[in-house]
Amino acid sequence: MSKGPGLFSDIGKKAKDLLTKDYSSDQKLTVSSYSGAGVALTSTAVKKGGLSTGDIAALYKYKNTIIDVKLDTASIISTTLTFTDILPSTKTIASFKLPDYNSGKLEVQYFHDHATLTTAVALNQSPIIDVSAIVGTPTIAFGAEAGYDTTSGGFTKYTAGISVSKPDSSASIILGDKGDSIKASYLHHLDQFKKSAAVAEITRRFSTNENTFTVGGSFAIDHLTQVKARLNNHGKLGALLQHEVIPKSVLTISGEVDTKALDKNPRFGLAIALKP
Repeated sequence: MSKGPGLFSDIGKKAKDLLTKDYSSDQKLTVSSYSGAGVALTSTAVKKGGLSTGDIAALYKYKNTIIDVKLDTASIISTTLTFTDILPSTKTIASFKLPDYNSGKLEVQYFHDHATLTTAVALNQSPIIDVSAIVGTPTIAFGAEAGYDTTSGGFTKYTAGISVSKPDSSASIILGDKGDSIKASYLHHLDQFKKSAAVAEITRRFSTNENTFTVGGSFAIDHLTQVKARLNNHGKLGALLQHEVIPKSVLTISGEVDTKALDKNPRFGLAIALKP
C-alpha cells in the first residue's frame, strides 16, 4: 500500500482513541492464544450489571487474505474477509452475519500516494451506499464522506474534515451530523517515544447550541504501567490504569464519576487481557 493520506476515518482518530479507548465500567476478561499454523483465537467475557455476554473469535492470515470469524452468546456468527491487492493498491473487505442474511457488506478501498477512495455497499435489496474520499499527504489531508439510501433517495450522512499531522502533534476539524455539529481536536506527544500525550477536544452542536469540551491525557509511569484520564465541561471524570503483569498480559482498571451529580456514585470496571 502507498504512504498516502490514509482513510477518512483516520481524521481525528488519535485524539478520539486517547479519550475513549480502553475506558470501561464493565468487568471484562479477554484471553488470546496463537497456534503454529497462524490461527489466533480470542475469547472474551463481559459482565455489565447483571448481564453476562461473551464471544470467541478466530483470525487466520494467509498471504494477502485475512479471515476473521466470531461467534457470540446470542448465536450470531460474524465473518469478515479481507483481501489485499486483488487489484493493485486496493483492499477489499467483505462482511456478513448469520442468520441475518441481509447484513452483508462489501467495501473496496483504493490507495494512492496523494488520495484514498473508499466505497461500501450493503448487500441487500435496499442497499445503503457509503463513499469517502481524502486527498493530501501524510502531513495535511482534506476529506469527505457521504451515505446514500437507495430506497428513500436521500442522504443518510455527509461529513467533511481536515487533518494536520506533525511528528509530535496532530490536529483535526470535522464537520459532521449533516452539518449540525463541528468537532476540533488537538493532540500533542510529550516524549519522543509517544508514550505520554495530552489532548483537547471541543464539539459544538448547532441545533441545540450545546458545547462539549474535553481534555485528557496519558502518562507512562514506566515501561509496564500507564495511566489515562479525561474530564469534560459536564463534570464527567474518567480515569484508568494499565499494567503489563507479564509480557503481553495487560490488567486495566478504569472508573468514571459524574462530579456534578448529587449522589456522585462512581462506576468502576476491570479488564484483563491475556495474550501469549
